[in-house]
Amino acid sequence: MATYVLVHGAYQGGWIWKPVAERLRAAGHRVYAPTLDGCAERHEQVRRGITVTTHAQEIARLLFFEDLHDVVLVGTSSGGMVICKAAELAADRLARLVFVDALALLPGERVGDIVNRPAANEVTEITTAPTRKDVEGRMFADLEPATRAWALARYTPHPIAALEAPMEPTSFWEGAWKATVIRCKQARNPPESHQRRTAERLKASYAEMDTGHYPMLSEPEELVRLLA
Repeated sequence: MATYVLVHGAYQGGWIWKPVAERLRAAGHRVYAPTLDGCAERHEQVRRGITVTTHAQEIARLLFFEDLHDVVLVGTSSGGMVICKAAELAADRLARLVFVDALALLPGERVGDIVNRPAANEVTEITTAPTRKDVEGRMFADLEPATRAWALARYTPHPIAALEAPMEPTSFWEGAWKATVIRCKQARNPPESHQRRTAERLKASYAEMDTGHYPMLSEPEELVRLLA
């Protein structure tokens, strides 16, 4: 059986992986779905200084303190940026990387260089998030109503530097990784060109799902099949 560490994206928390984690555990796998600093149930701790690197350090520490080896490290959306940096920090503990409709930025790139937002985010000194109107009209819109309501109730703003700052220097792209890229065909972002670039640079296997940006909620059984 495998060990999975599932890393969420912006405005999310470990909660978003619940349907996938339940299925993986039922199949006998060991699964961790941590909530990153300043997100979801940890949102009241949000503050300046939370970055992609500090989030990645959390994941690397989790792998160390839990004595995890041969890990399948999975990131979705902006969580792709986190697993790139975490892989650099804990390469000897990883078996495989999986990018699920994920961002994988090169040093110096910004999310805004890749993602075409339909409306500008609301920002404060410490957080960034879509406007309430944008949230209600667009986020999780492809999910069935009960699941969408469940997800919207758990949405939280994201630490600003962990999403909007340029990607920090990393040796990740110089490494040789066993990786998989899974693109969601109905999602507008991240664009197909970005995800194919990730697959090409990593010489990763490439798969597509005919669903929106939240396959862990819309198609958990299919996503589990691809993860396994």
